[in-house]
Amino acid sequence: MVINPDASAHAHTYLALGDSYTIGESVPARDRWSVQLAGLLRKEGVDVADPDMIARTGWTTSELTEAIQRSGNQKTYGLVSLLIGVNNQYRGQDTNRYRTEFRNLLQTAIRFAGNKRGRVFVLSIPDWGMTPYAANSGRDRQQIAREIDAFNAVAQEECQKAGIVYIDITLISRTAAGDASQIAEDGLHFSGKQYRLWAEKALPVVKKLL
Repeated sequence: MVINPDASAHAHTYLALGDSYTIGESVPARDRWSVQLAGLLRKEGVDVADPDMIARTGWTTSELTEAIQRSGNQKTYGLVSLLIGVNNQYRGQDTNRYRTEFRNLLQTAIRFAGNKRGRVFVLSIPDWGMTPYAANSGRDRQQIAREIDAFNAVAQEECQKAGIVYIDITLISRTAAGDASQIAEDGLHFSGKQYRLWAEKALPVVKKLL
């Protein structure tokens, strides 16, 4: 778990839950989408702290759930984000399992937000099939896209049922195809430039939540 020691100095605290995209694999901490979002909110006059994070590269929904339990985190936050599922898709897990585990994570996120579901938001799973890694992997990139869309359809449906804001950044992630500046040095994850686009998409929506 990543802790922001200065969080209490701000009006709103923030917890980001997720995987490699939240922890910002292969990019500096300042380029993480959630950190960029917090910075943009402050520029808009919303005094929100940089996030605490429970996130790690490679985590599925079940692994994130286990990590939250291990963290022992009992804090309540003014804002909570969730972005999870790409590794479920990558490992060939089915959407039924994802639905159950994602639904439980939504409830966990709501509890972290002090049972205020209006302070929770979800970002869709980006399409890693747009990356050089995918191009060189031998996997069918169109199939990756179809599977990502299927997982996102589940997430969006569960968010609607739970009354949680869902922000679609998948189409934005697909603009990274062929643009090296939007890809991290590892060839698999996205760069701070692409994460900035996610933060900008989320900004007006999250500002209204706060």
